[in-house]
Amino acid sequence: MSTTENKTASLSWARLCKECGQQHEGQESHLYEYPDDVDDELVCHICLQPLIRPMDTPCGHTYCFECLASFLKDKDFCPVDRQRLQLSHCRPSTLLVRNLLDKLAVMCPYYAECQQQMQRCELQPHLHNRCPAFRRLRDEAEKRKRPAWNELKGRKGDGELSADAKHSETPPRSATRDLTDPGLINPAYEESEDDNTPLRSSLVSESNVVELFREEADEELGLRIVGGKDTPLGNIVIQEIVRDSQAARDARLAPGDHILEVNDISLASVPHARAVAVLRQPSLVRLTVMQEKGFKPRETRPDQHPALSGSAHGNATSAHNPGTVLQVTLTKSQRSEPLGIKLIRKSDESGVIILDLLSGGLAAKDGKLKNNDKVLAINGQDLRHGTPESAAQIIQASEVRVNFVVLRQAETQDEGGPQGRGARRVPEPQYFRRRSTYMKDPPGGFSSQEKTVSLKKDPRLSLGITIAGGRDCRSRLPVYITSVQPIGCLHRDGTIKRGDVLLNINGVDLTQLTYSEAVSTLKAQAAQPQVALRVIQTISEESQEDAEAGGGNDRSDGLENAREDAYNWTPLWIRWLGLPSHMHWCRDIVLQKSNNESWGFSIVGGYEETHGQQPFFIKTIVPGTPAHFDGRLKCGDEIVAVNGATTVGMNNSSLIPMLKLQKNKVTLTVVCWPGSLV
Repeated sequence: MSTTENKTASLSWARLCKECGQQHEGQESHLYEYPDDVDDELVCHICLQPLIRPMDTPCGHTYCFECLASFLKDKDFCPVDRQRLQLSHCRPSTLLVRNLLDKLAVMCPYYAECQQQMQRCELQPHLHNRCPAFRRLRDEAEKRKRPAWNELKGRKGDGELSADAKHSETPPRSATRDLTDPGLINPAYEESEDDNTPLRSSLVSESNVVELFREEADEELGLRIVGGKDTPLGNIVIQEIVRDSQAARDARLAPGDHILEVNDISLASVPHARAVAVLRQPSLVRLTVMQEKGFKPRETRPDQHPALSGSAHGNATSAHNPGTVLQVTLTKSQRSEPLGIKLIRKSDESGVIILDLLSGGLAAKDGKLKNNDKVLAINGQDLRHGTPESAAQIIQASEVRVNFVVLRQAETQDEGGPQGRGARRVPEPQYFRRRSTYMKDPPGGFSSQEKTVSLKKDPRLSLGITIAGGRDCRSRLPVYITSVQPIGCLHRDGTIKRGDVLLNINGVDLTQLTYSEAVSTLKAQAAQPQVALRVIQTISEESQEDAEAGGGNDRSDGLENAREDAYNWTPLWIRWLGLPSHMHWCRDIVLQKSNNESWGFSIVGGYEETHGQQPFFIKTIVPGTPAHFDGRLKCGDEIVAVNGATTVGMNNSSLIPMLKLQKNKVTLTVVCWPGSLV
C-alpha cells in the first residue's frame, strides 16, 4: 500500500476539515504545508505559522484569529507587549495582507498522489474538484453512511418519515437531531411504483462547519431563518440568503440548510427567538449545518440520465417560471483556455446570468449555451444564489471539463414580431386572500388579540408611529408598526406596541392598502381631533416565557433599538404565525415533473393526537428536483391547499396519497412569511 493510501486509510472523514484537508478540531486554525519559507511579517507570534484570518491589535501586532481568541479567553493583554487587550477592539487585517497570505504556495495534503502545489486560496477548490485522494475519501464515507433505498423505504412503513431519519450519519456532539419528529411526510422520498424507477438510491447530505466573521458588531450575516422548537418545523432552517450579504459572499450556505449548532451551542431544542439571539452574537459565528446534496444516482442505463441532465428536467416548466433546465459540458484544449463567457448579476433577481458569448470563444463555438441563460450550477456547485465572481473562481479552478447546469427561459413571440425578440417579462405572482374553506387556527402556542385605542388630540400633533408592509410589498405583509416614537400621542397612551398590525383607523380599513396608501390614510385621519385606532397583536407562549430577541416587548426593545433603526426593523418570523387566517395572502405555485421524479420537498405538520391540528409547513427542499429548480417554494411556507383541496383537517395518511397521485403536475396554494433576519 502506498504512503498516500496509508494516510487516507487512517483518516476519518467526519473529522477531516473540508477546507484545508487536514484533521484538526473545529475551533483550531487550518493546517497547511508550505514548500517555501514564509516572510516573518506574515507569521503569527502565537502559533509561529503563517497567519490565518489575520487580526490586527490596537497596539500594532497581528495574530491568527483563532490563536488570539483562544489566548484572550484566559488573558487580557497582548502576547507581545502585554498591553491591555480585548478581542472586540481588534480588527481584520487589510485586504493587502489577506491577499498576500492567500497567494502563499501550499502543497496538497495528498501531494504524494496528486503532485499538486497551488496558492493557499485555491486549495479548497482543488480538494473538492480535482484531488483524487480527497474524492476517494468522500466517496468511501458516503458509501459507509448512506443506507440503501429499500432500507429508507422500510423506515416509512408507518406512514411517517422524519427528515432527521434520512441522515444516517451522526452529527457532531450535541448536534444530533431528534429522530421522532411527529407528523413529517416526505413526498420527496416516495419511490415510484412504475417500471422506470427513478435513478436514485438515497438522499445525500452532510454535516459541515461554516465560519462567518462580522467586521462590525451590528453587521447582519444575511440569513433569513425559520423554525424552532416552538414551531411545527422543530429545527432551525435557512429560508433565504440575502443578496450581497456576508453569507452570500461566502457562498457555502444555501436555503434549506438546517443549522444544528452555533459556536458549540446546540439549536436542537431552542425556541425561535433564542436561536435568533444566538445567531446575532458579535464577531465570529461558527455554524454547524446539515446540508442536502440531492439524490445519489444509481448506475445509469444507456437510455436514462442522472437527475441533473437535460432529459430529466427538460420539461421542468411552470406557469409562472417557464423554462428548461439543461446540462452543458465544455471541454477545454488546455486548463488555462478561457471559455469566452461574460457573466453578470441582475438587479431584480439572485444568481448568475450569461450576458454574452464572445465571438470565437469556446462557448460560442460549442453553441449550446445562450445569452440570458441562468447558471444554476457549475461542476456540481450550487450557484442559484451565487455571484459572477464565485462562478469565475469555479471555472478557473476546473480542469479541462466544465459542467454547466442552466435554466433557459421559454421563448415567447411578440405580436407582429419575430420569435425570441422582446420576450415578455415573467408575470408577477398573483396573490389572493385566503378563502373561507382554507381557514384554520394558528399553530399551537400562537394566538392573537385585538386592541383599540381612542384618544382626543391636537390635530397638529402626529400619531408618532412609523410603519412598513402593505399590499405592494414582498409576501403581501399587512401594514405593521415598526416604531412608536416618544414624541407621539400613542406613546403616551402605551397601548400600541411595535409589531402590532394595523386593522383600521376611524373605521377606514387598512388591511388591503399599499404602503403609500396606508401612509396617506394615516396622515389624513391623524388630522382629526379624535382618533380611534384598532390593531391586532400576535402572541407566542414561548416569547412570554423568554424575552423575544426580535423586539416587540419592553424587555427587548432596548437591545433591538441598539441594532436596528425604526425603518429597517422587521418582526420575527414567529410573529406572523399567530395572525388570523383571514389576513393571509396566498399564491398558487405550479410544479411539473416526469413520472419517475419526486416533487423534491418534505412537509411537517398535520393532525396529531398530541398537538391537535397543525398547519403543513415545507421543511426541506431537495437539490436537483422540480421544487428546487422552480425556486419559488421556500422552507417555512405553509401549504393550505393541493390542487384546490384544502389541507385543513388532514393528517399524514390523507396528504401522502394526494401528493403521490399527482404524476406530472401539482398546484400548491401556499402562504409565505419572511424569515427572521440575522
